[in-house]
Amino acid sequence: MKYYIIAGEASGDLHGSNLMKALQKEDVHAEFRFWGGDLMQSVGGTLVKHYKERAFMGFAEVLLNINSIFKAISLCKKDIAAYKPDVIIFIDNSGFNLRIAKWAKEQKFKTHYYISPQVWASRANRVEKIKKNVDAMYVILPFVEDFYKKYNYNVHFVGHPLIDAIANRTQVDEYTFRKEHQLNDKPIIALLPGSRKQEIKKMLSVMLSVVKDYPDYQFVIAGAPSQEYSFYQQFITTKNVTFISNKTYDLLSVSTAALVTSGTATLETALFKVPQVVCYKGSWLSYQIGKRIITLKFISLVNLIMNKEVVTELIQGEFNEKSLKKELDSILDPYQRTKYFLNYYELEKELGGKGASEKTAKLIYKAISPNT
Repeated sequence: MKYYIIAGEASGDLHGSNLMKALQKEDVHAEFRFWGGDLMQSVGGTLVKHYKERAFMGFAEVLLNINSIFKAISLCKKDIAAYKPDVIIFIDNSGFNLRIAKWAKEQKFKTHYYISPQVWASRANRVEKIKKNVDAMYVILPFVEDFYKKYNYNVHFVGHPLIDAIANRTQVDEYTFRKEHQLNDKPIIALLPGSRKQEIKKMLSVMLSVVKDYPDYQFVIAGAPSQEYSFYQQFITTKNVTFISNKTYDLLSVSTAALVTSGTATLETALFKVPQVVCYKGSWLSYQIGKRIITLKFISLVNLIMNKEVVTELIQGEFNEKSLKKELDSILDPYQRTKYFLNYYELEKELGGKGASEKTAKLIYKAISPNT
């Protein structure tokens, strides 16, 4: 079978690569053509366009890059038409993927969606388009399955692929890790400022503003694979800060606490059982638009899944040095930390256990196989 997969960022590349491996087990003749990144490319097949070339964050940033986005959409349609896949698999990345899905359905391609667009957070009217243009939807958050039921759309809850990604990783020895990256014996506070340049610019300076207040700890920036160290250098103006690229899971496994930009990283941090402060700051325009259309009580996946405030969220104006120091003090307090661990264990239960990639691959292959 020929599979055309479209992922739009680092997390999509990770989940796409694991899905590809699972599909290879189901279909020994699987052929892949995809939009993704290095991890998907390492599995095999043909990379059409790397996610680094189209990583735009926020409403304002998308508008500024609208011409290049439309060119990419046009390229994608032409490439799919030439490849003639047996199925198109969309991974998150709704702004791009829902446009392709509409066209693909009109062209009679089979359309499957892995990791739902966040219609449960804003613009729920998109559900009708999804029902019309997506043959099968695989969701990774339990409350999303319930959300779609309200619209008479049956989806598959497959569990969260991060559980597998973390469980299957090679365990790191803390002594070796510290020695390899020239870290001292002080407890580590991890800084996860995001993966896109726009968000790193807005997040990292504020995160680093508290370093001077914690001489008994060392701060380590988790560098995204999509960015070079030279980009981060401009923000590092104090001592007691180390930079480690593309080793986020290893870093979290040895960290005492973390300051984390809202997104998938908040859930990753929780699954490593690291107390965290969730941070978010967008452009003024993006924030003004977002707060008018997003209907959720929380922005972090941890709080959304648990339906209560498990981790503190510092959003926009609240994300400042004073508030960050106050919340960091709290998660470093031994008496406060126990509640994080208990909530994190409950969170993992809610996510449905291991096997998301394998479950999804089996369902996709069964749906498109001519023998079924």
